[in-house]
Amino acid sequence: MKEFDKKYRRSVEKFVSQKIEDAGLVEEITNDVLWSAWESRENFNHKCEEFSWICSIAKHKIIDYYRKKKIKQVLFSNNPIYEEIADKALTPERDVLKNELKEEIKNTFMELNEGYGKLLRLKYIDGLKIKEISSILKISLKAVESRLSRAKKQFREAWNYDRKEI
Repeated sequence: MKEFDKKYRRSVEKFVSQKIEDAGLVEEITNDVLWSAWESRENFNHKCEEFSWICSIAKHKIIDYYRKKKIKQVLFSNNPIYEEIADKALTPERDVLKNELKEEIKNTFMELNEGYGKLLRLKYIDGLKIKEISSILKISLKAVESRLSRAKKQFREAWNYDRKEI
């Protein structure tokens, strides 16, 4: 393992750092990539260069990172247009991930009760202001704020996407 690590560490770090800016996270993902490659080296079929194979593992680890960590934050960011942020954060895999995320959000919204799914959709997907939501739902601003707070809490409790085994 020591020789394997020494041979590929710098190249993998460089590859990962092109996709992720956080140095601590680059190191964590690099460690994970090298460990995964080492553990599955018997599956390497020599149809490509070993480093290319390791880079494909790295791509999957990076996708997993965005899937499990970043996209959840995007949903409740101050900027409700999560697609715009995801476009900047993700590489060519983003279309598949965005569609998967949209489907998972839709499914989670359907699990919510008391109209919380609709409320979250109006606020975070349609990008409406609280005043506009108040007008549509014919309830007070304070009621919208209160329901929105409960809806976000219920959503976080129902959200399974980042807890999935990949």
